[in-house]
Amino acid sequence: MPVSAGPSLVLRDDPSQGTRVRLASGVVVGGPAFVVMAGPCAVESAAQIAAAAKVVSAAGCPVLRGGAQGVRLLLDAAGEQGLGVVTEVLEPADLPAFDGVALLQVGARNMQNFPLLKALGRLRRPVLLKRGLAATVDEWLLAAEYLLAGGNDQVILCERGVRGFEPSTRNMLDLSAVVIAKQRTHLPVVVDPSHASGRRDLVIPLSLAAAAAGADGLLVEVHPRPSEALSDGEQALLPEDLATLMARLPAVLSAVGRELWRRVEDRRLAGR
Repeated sequence: MPVSAGPSLVLRDDPSQGTRVRLASGVVVGGPAFVVMAGPCAVESAAQIAAAAKVVSAAGCPVLRGGAQGVRLLLDAAGEQGLGVVTEVLEPADLPAFDGVALLQVGARNMQNFPLLKALGRLRRPVLLKRGLAATVDEWLLAAEYLLAGGNDQVILCERGVRGFEPSTRNMLDLSAVVIAKQRTHLPVVVDPSHASGRRDLVIPLSLAAAAAGADGLLVEVHPRPSEALSDGEQALLPEDLATLMARLPAVLSAVGRELWRRVEDRRLAGR
């Protein structure tokens, strides 16, 4: 059944209004600023995630991403750099261990894990909902409906590529879905170009394309030493690549009437 077939909390009523998701770190996703969240696929050690946090902070990204295997290490490293944390929760029973996490991620394979969605709806904390590997936009929005129906309106949608037939990339990044989701729903939409492409050399071009298409932010992988990464090293940016991405984004964002989060924050602080 299409999401538009009945009453819906996820659909946009007023084209001029959109939900702003406020993270505990003070970052706002869905406002005028474009937010870049970055970090390694997995937390491999205290030293590795601490080094990654320094890279992310130095580039001007406000949120550190990483696998939940080492959530305490992730939180400690982020705290040292004044960053928020986004990490994946796999099942409701794990939620007590995620205190302090700014943004709880529902992975693509859990998009229709309804017990998890219902638990996160009751929790009323910011949630990042990734699109399933072969989910339609309607199915994606209906999954978000579970979160909103539970009372949680702090939801961010994430396009991370869908399964296709082209072997050149890990998945196919569907930027049309970003535009359609922005038209149909009031929820912010971010893009994960790392999982969409599976290739480091494609992450920056796809990130710039996502910014031009109207996305509200990015979720990208970066590793201090990708050649030593235990998982997904081939799609992780080098530290200098992340700095390049952050330097190139403002020109694209300016063309669509947006600004990079760090620039907005710097301006606010300067006005105090």
